[in-house]
Amino acid sequence: MRYHYFLLITLLICAAAADAQNARKTESFNTGWKFFLGDEPRAQNSTFDDAKWRSLHLPHDWSIEGRFDQKNPTTQAEGGLPAGIGWYRKSFTLPLSAQNKNIFIDFEGVYHNSEVWINGHYLGKRPNGYISFRYAITPYLNFGRKKNVIAVRVDNSDQPNSRWYTGSGIYRNVWLITTAKTYLTNWRTFITTPKVNDKAAEVALEIGVHQPPSKNKLSLQTTIYNAEGKMVVSQTSPVKNVGDTSIVVHQTLAVSKPKLWSVTRPYLYKVVIKVLQNGKVLDDQSIYTGIRYFNFDADKGFTLNGEPMKIKGVCLHHDQGALGTAVNVRAMERQLQILKAMGCNAIRTSHNAPAPGFLDLCDRMGFLVMDEAFDMWRKKKSKYDYHQDWDKWHVKDLQDQVLRDRNHPSIFAWSIGNEIREQFDTTGISISRELVGIVKQLDKTRPVTSALSEADPKKNFIYQSGALDLVGLNYHQELYANFQKNYPGQKFIGTENMSALATRGHYDMPSDSIRRWPKDGKTPLKDGNPDFTVSAYDNVSAYWGSTHEETWKIIKKYDFLSGLFVWTGFDYIGEPTPYLWPARSSYFGIVDLAGFPKDVYYMYQSEWTTKPVLHLLPHWNWSAGQTIDVWAYYNNADEVEAYLNGKSLGIRKKTGDDLHVMWRVKYEPGTLKAVSRKNGKVIMSTQVVTAGEPYRIQLKADRSHIKADGKDLSYVTVTILDKNHVPVPDAGQLIKFKVGGQGILKAVDNGSQTDLDPFVSNQHRVFNGLGLAIIQSNNKSGKISITAAAEGLQPGQLIIQSGR
Repeated sequence: MRYHYFLLITLLICAAAADAQNARKTESFNTGWKFFLGDEPRAQNSTFDDAKWRSLHLPHDWSIEGRFDQKNPTTQAEGGLPAGIGWYRKSFTLPLSAQNKNIFIDFEGVYHNSEVWINGHYLGKRPNGYISFRYAITPYLNFGRKKNVIAVRVDNSDQPNSRWYTGSGIYRNVWLITTAKTYLTNWRTFITTPKVNDKAAEVALEIGVHQPPSKNKLSLQTTIYNAEGKMVVSQTSPVKNVGDTSIVVHQTLAVSKPKLWSVTRPYLYKVVIKVLQNGKVLDDQSIYTGIRYFNFDADKGFTLNGEPMKIKGVCLHHDQGALGTAVNVRAMERQLQILKAMGCNAIRTSHNAPAPGFLDLCDRMGFLVMDEAFDMWRKKKSKYDYHQDWDKWHVKDLQDQVLRDRNHPSIFAWSIGNEIREQFDTTGISISRELVGIVKQLDKTRPVTSALSEADPKKNFIYQSGALDLVGLNYHQELYANFQKNYPGQKFIGTENMSALATRGHYDMPSDSIRRWPKDGKTPLKDGNPDFTVSAYDNVSAYWGSTHEETWKIIKKYDFLSGLFVWTGFDYIGEPTPYLWPARSSYFGIVDLAGFPKDVYYMYQSEWTTKPVLHLLPHWNWSAGQTIDVWAYYNNADEVEAYLNGKSLGIRKKTGDDLHVMWRVKYEPGTLKAVSRKNGKVIMSTQVVTAGEPYRIQLKADRSHIKADGKDLSYVTVTILDKNHVPVPDAGQLIKFKVGGQGILKAVDNGSQTDLDPFVSNQHRVFNGLGLAIIQSNNKSGKISITAAAEGLQPGQLIIQSGR
C-alpha cells in the first residue's frame, strides 16, 4: 500500500515538473551587460571582444551620467545633457532542453533608433524611443555550452529630437521569454467587462493562441481569482486546430457580486489563462484586471461606477529626476504616492507611451490614466523628431501601444496626439480619422481624444474630423464657461492646463499681482529675477496658461467640465520656461525635481482631499521692517487667525471663490502662527519660525527598510537646521556624502532648476535649505550607513536596513 502511495506521489511530482517545464518562462534579462559609449561598427559580431567595455545592469540611461552643458546638441530644451551613440552587448547560454521551445526577447523601451543583432543576425530596427517591441530569436540561437551574444546599437545622435529630456539607452526592462511551440500570442489577450452591475459582471476575453500543425487536441482554461487569492470562476474551452497560425478564442465568464475598481479602492482580480494539451500546461499567462465602468456626459461630466467624479489629474513626463529615465519601480511609486497624498486621481502620460510598470502601479494605486501616443505627426516640432519616421512607423507603433496597454483598468482614455500641427490644415482630418480608426479596431471600450491647442472649432481640423469622442483642450481656460455653446453636444476634458511657474522656497512681493513670464512667444523675458527664480506664491504663469487658482476655480464650478490635467505634477528635466541657460529644468511642477512639494501643493490638497489642511507660507527669515505677504491654504474650517509673536494679525475667511487667505505683515523675527477654526473650535494650527545660523545636517529617509534586490531605493532628505532644530530656509551648503555597507549612493539633487552640478556624484549643494540623496540597495542584506558632512556644520548620520 505504501509502495502504491509513494508511486502515486512520485507520478504527481513528475507530472507537475513536466507541467512547469512546458509552461511559459519569463526571465529578467537586465543583468550582466557590457556598455560602450561611442560607435563601434564591429560590435554586432558575436566574436567581437568587449572585455574592456563597462559592465552594468539595465535599465540604463547614459545621458543622466553626463554633465550639463549648453554646447551639447540636445540644447536647453532637453536639459543640455549629452546624447550620442551607445552599444550594449550581453553573452548568455541556453540549456539543451530549450531547443524545442520558442524564445523571444522583449524590450520595454529603448531611446532611440535601436538596432538589435543576435549572434550576428540582424533582427531589426525600432526608431520610436518609447514603444515596447519583441523579436523572435529561436532560429539564431545556440544551445548547450556554446554562448549566444546579443548586441544593441542605440543612436540618439540626431539632435535635437525632442522638446524635453528623453534620456539615452536601454532605459526600460528587457525580458527573455521561453514558451512551448504552442503559445499565447503576445498582447493578443483582451479582457473587457461589457456588462457590470452590483449583482454580476460579465468578463469577456479574446485570447490569441499560436499553434503548429498537430493532431493533438488543445483546450483553453481561464480562471479568475479575487484579490485574496480565492478562485471566483473558471471556464475551459476547446481550441480548434487550424494549422501553423494564430487564432482567437472567445470566452465569457460571470463574476457574481463584483468588487469594483475605483481610484479610492483599486480592487484587482487576477485572470490566469492556460493552454492545455491532454491536461498538460503548454503555456500560461496571468493578467491583473479591474471591473469598473465609467461615462462622460456632455452636461454632467464624468462618472466612475455611476458616481460623479472630477478628474483631478496631472501631466507627467517620464524622467525620474536625478535618476534620469532609467525605469525604477520605487521611483515611480514614490512620485505617485506624493501625488496621491495631494488628492490627484489621474495621470496623463505626456506625450508618449509610458513604461509598463508605471501602468501596473496606476492599476494598483488607483489612478486613472490618459494614455498618450504622439507629440507630433508628419509636421515636426524639433529638427530630428518622430516626424522622420511617421510614414513608415506610426501605424505599427500605435497598434503596439494599444495592444500592450489595453488590459489596464487604470486607462480610461486614449490620446492620439498633443498640440499637433496638423490641427491647422486639412491633413488633420484624414490623419485623425486614420488614428482613431486604428485605436477603435483594437479597443472600442474607451474614448479617444487629442490634446488641442487651437480652441476655435472653426479653425481646428482635428476637431472637424468628427473622429474624437472627447474634446481635449489645452489651456484657453477663459473659454471653458462657454464650452457648451462653442461645442454643442460635445464632451469636455482639460488635457493640459495651468503652466504655472514656481521655484520652491522663493518668494517675491507683492503676491497679489499676476505675472505672465514670458509675455508672448517672441519676446525673451527681461524682467525676471537675476538668479533665475520664480516666486512660489501662485501668481506667475506662462503667457499661454494661468495660475493654478485661475483655472481650478473654473473647472470646479461647472459640472460639464469633467476635469483637467495640470501641467505638470513634477518638475522635469528640460523645457525650462521662462529662462534661458543656465536654467535646465522646468518650473511647471507642483512638486520640484527632487520630490519636495512647492507651496501650491497644499492648495490642491485643501481642494482635492477631505483631510484637514492648514499650510502657512512663506518662511520667516526676512529683513527687519520688510512687508511680507502671508498666505494660508486651509480646508474643513470657517476661518484662520494669524499671530506674530503671540499678537493677533486678524482673522481671515475665504469668501466667494477664494482658495487662500492673506495678511500683509511688517516683518519682525520670531514665530508666525496660524490657527484654523470651525464653529469656534480649533481644527489645526501650524507655525514657521525665524531660523538662526546653519548649525547641523539632518538626514531623514522616506523608508528605513528596503529590499536587498539591487533595485530598491530610499530617498534621504537633507535639511540644514540651526541650533534650535529650526530649518534654515536659505541654506546652500555643499554636502559631501559617504555611503557604506550594503548599498550605494545612486544620485543627488536639490530641486533647483539651475544647478549645473551632476546628479551622479558624491556631493551636492542644498537649495533653499533642502537636498536629496538617493540610496540604492545591493543584493546583500545588512546595514547601509549614510554620512553627510559640510564645512562648519555638525554632520548628519543615518542607518538604513536592507533585507529580503
